[in-house]
Amino acid sequence: MDRIDLLQIFLRVAATGSFSQAADQLSLPRPTVSLAVQQLEARLGTRLLHRTTRKVALTLDGHALVERASSLVDEMQDLEQRFRPNHHAVAGRLRIDVPSRVARLLIAPALPDLLAQHPGLEVDLGSSDRAVDLVLEHVDCALRVGPLADSSLVAKPLGSMRLINCASPAYLAQHGTPQAPADLVAHQVVRYNSPTTGRAAPWEWVEGGSEHSRVVPGAVGANHVESYIACALAGLGLIQIPQYDVRGHLQAGELVEVLHDYPPPALPVHVLYPHRTHLSRRVRVFIDWVAQLLAQAGAVEDAI
Repeated sequence: MDRIDLLQIFLRVAATGSFSQAADQLSLPRPTVSLAVQQLEARLGTRLLHRTTRKVALTLDGHALVERASSLVDEMQDLEQRFRPNHHAVAGRLRIDVPSRVARLLIAPALPDLLAQHPGLEVDLGSSDRAVDLVLEHVDCALRVGPLADSSLVAKPLGSMRLINCASPAYLAQHGTPQAPADLVAHQVVRYNSPTTGRAAPWEWVEGGSEHSRVVPGAVGANHVESYIACALAGLGLIQIPQYDVRGHLQAGELVEVLHDYPPPALPVHVLYPHRTHLSRRVRVFIDWVAQLLAQAGAVEDAI
């Protein structure tokens, strides 16, 4: 095997944490995968993986190689494709991470069209509502909604996401419909607890061009958007949520928008990817595709 082949096998083992899974995904015998990693370690003169009977973990040198080798392999694959007869084709594995509701409502339903356009593309779709370490978790790019923490990642803005206030008809029948933020003293919210910090987000609204916030009591909190919406549907309180997220529930009358004149601040939407001199064609294609998808679905406004 040449060096690029060895690196590709090592990267798959690092991504899966398993020689067997890497072998299955690469359609190679497990001994071949194990031998390739041994040859790479011998060539580099360092141990790249800690091996136990149950799992495989990267060493410090293994982590360093993953970061450098990912870019190198991407560049080599792009270079090879450039000189093939169908050099405009995009091929290879793309690892992405997006918020869970975006994955279920937007990305997954539209993936058949993306794969039809690029038959050689493979997509690993991660869906989470937490911050993902793109380098350590071997993710090519991530879609994030909300303010960004300072990092070494490149952030490409895609627009902003409109949020609304809403509640179930059963809740409003029992507690009344608030007309202004001052009315919230007589209401309950479903608290949204950050998946990362565990802290509950305050109730926020825009009034007179300025942003305001206050703490509103709530008996129930959730740290996952699916559970957060489910609690609102169950009549447990008011929620603040992206409008596209509950569009179906609004149309079915299962949720009702309230405090229309006092909306939450819109949230910025970005695609994040590691800072590399060369960005793979797979990532560029995905960024362009997801930007168009979000805009056409009405999930973002002020699309850039």
